[in-house]
Amino acid sequence: MNISFTEKQQNYISMQLSSGDFQNASEVVRDALRLHELYRNRMLEELRSEIAKGWNGPASKRKLK
Repeated sequence: MNISFTEKQQNYISMQLSSGDFQNASEVVRDALRLHELYRNRMLEELRSEIAKGWNGPASKRKLK
């Protein structure tokens, strides 16, 4: 897999490596993807919950089962 990064992203990865928290760029990217997955799943759960509240609210003519 070949991935291109912006200069800003490259600088961020370099800073993370300099901090000593990561051994290589792959670790930084894997950590970022793990956090992205957690964030995205939480966001989608919250959106689904809010949609259900609206559909099941008193003003709604459409109820979720």
